[in-house]
Amino acid sequence: MFEDLHEDPKRFVGAVVLAAVAFLGIGLAMFSAGGSDCQPLPGAEERSVARHWNEALLDAIRRDLPAPTVHSRNLYHASAAMWDAWAAYSPNADGVFVDEEARASDIDGAQNEAISYAAFRVLEARYIDSIGASDSIPQFDDLMAALCYPSEVTTTEGGSPAAVGNRIAASILAATIDDGSNEAGGYKDPTYLAVNGPLVVAIPGTTLLDPNRWQPLQIEQMISQNGISVDNGVQEFIGSHWGYVTGFALPPAPPTGVPVDPGPPPYVWHEATDQEFKDSALEVVRFSSMLDAATAPLIDISPGAMGGNPLGTHDDPGYPANPVTGEPYSPVMVNRGDFGRVLAEFWADGPNSETPPGHWNTLANTISDLHELDLRVGGGGEAVSRLEWDVKLYLALNGANHDAAIAAWGSKGHYDYVRPISMIRWMGGLGQSSEPDGDSYDPSGLPLEAGLVEVITESSSAAGGRHAHLADHVGEIAILAYAGSVSDPDTQVSGVEWIRAVEWVPYQAPTFVTPAFAAYVSGHSTFSRASAEVLTAMTGSEFFPGGLGEWLIEAGSLEFEEGPDQPVLLQWATYDDAADQAGISRLYGGIHVRADDFNGRIMGESIGKAAWQKALVHFGSTP
Repeated sequence: MFEDLHEDPKRFVGAVVLAAVAFLGIGLAMFSAGGSDCQPLPGAEERSVARHWNEALLDAIRRDLPAPTVHSRNLYHASAAMWDAWAAYSPNADGVFVDEEARASDIDGAQNEAISYAAFRVLEARYIDSIGASDSIPQFDDLMAALCYPSEVTTTEGGSPAAVGNRIAASILAATIDDGSNEAGGYKDPTYLAVNGPLVVAIPGTTLLDPNRWQPLQIEQMISQNGISVDNGVQEFIGSHWGYVTGFALPPAPPTGVPVDPGPPPYVWHEATDQEFKDSALEVVRFSSMLDAATAPLIDISPGAMGGNPLGTHDDPGYPANPVTGEPYSPVMVNRGDFGRVLAEFWADGPNSETPPGHWNTLANTISDLHELDLRVGGGGEAVSRLEWDVKLYLALNGANHDAAIAAWGSKGHYDYVRPISMIRWMGGLGQSSEPDGDSYDPSGLPLEAGLVEVITESSSAAGGRHAHLADHVGEIAILAYAGSVSDPDTQVSGVEWIRAVEWVPYQAPTFVTPAFAAYVSGHSTFSRASAEVLTAMTGSEFFPGGLGEWLIEAGSLEFEEGPDQPVLLQWATYDDAADQAGISRLYGGIHVRADDFNGRIMGESIGKAAWQKALVHFGSTP
């Protein structure tokens, strides 16, 4: 099924980029028996009502500011609303927020109607004041009209499917208004105050009162990851209080607000972890040095050479053979510089971002499409309808993503950990920490590594020397790294060169630079591994259908700078492999250090498994 995906990328199992396709372009199938004037749209594709509402929600997320915490909560509550509406007509299923026993002569029709009213009311309430509401709210209205369900029916009394759906939505909205998210206050934490003053990105260097703590950035023109202009040029911590939000399968948060504690990250000035802190920053510089396609070697990125990592590592042992075909994976040779740039952008969820939780929803939807003729929950038992499959998938997947947000941001808020841009600029400004008797020594400086981190000397900066363009900065620390953003990303490439450490920036858009919250742990890693666990459990296999998932990145499709020169074919054998790649992409992009990534993956595994077990209880199955 996947052999020719490089020729037809629209069939890709991951389908993350397909999420940017407009919802109405997908087409709608009709599910209501009512409304004689309502007819199926010409050429409509068959989709469950749950899938339609999920797609509409993803569109609303793409239009709004990219707050993964808020959107994962909305995905979960909308999914729970649809599940509770479906479960009301299924005697063996238990609701999450509302456990009703409804009756109808047409069960399928009643479930479709109740699901639609439940989803509509939740989404209408959550996105009425959002950025993009002028498009999102009409889209919700249009979907109700296309499904032949009058949106003006608001009753919560009685046993009609509309009343059941409206009642479920009202119950969920009431039950979650005080769930710790501060929805009424715009999801903000009025108690948080950054220890460090802002890092002005346009000015070299930085000052840190506490180098282990997060530092907001001040960006001259700040634009969100999906292209929305932000008025305030100084970042504000998004979701510092999120560890206290009520989850799906998570236990209540302890007083620390860390429901899943990964333990502390490596700290500078701490005897046991001081060197690990410095080496972590050095590793990010090393990843940054790999982003030059002009000088990079070719590497094999097929599952035969990458993937299969033990949890919390990136050893990449690969797989001896495709478990489905029994044949070895064919090598996929790619320029290493293009590979790093593609990973940093592909997994960044922007522009037009649906954020990591939505990203994995689009992946799951396409996995479902590929399984559509044989949908068996857990990979066994009787085949189920697409509607039953979808409501169960969304509950488990988005319950896991909601819990992942709570756990990851609980850690972020508690540990308040520094980002690489602050680490590298701060240490580079101090000097080097490897040679006590050498030039520019400071015990808290960057470690030296020949060809990567060096002291600028009279000799190295002489005419023709590798640091010649830095001759005015003798005694400072130079790093071989991504050289910074370009003025015309459609035609220019920054590449890699020797730059002053105090001027380093990650491989990101200059209007974004680094997310507006602390680093530890990586949300990408936590979301991705939790989602991978649910997909593995839901499908009954850790492997993508056919043992291979692919996505073709077209030549010239990068956003931050021109490239890649040649197409890049990303491949994964398992859902875990895709999740691991999402995590490591943040090191290529200069957003995280390995402790952020690895501990996020470890947390994600336990979160995803717990969410699946909780979902099974609601499904009426034995965990």
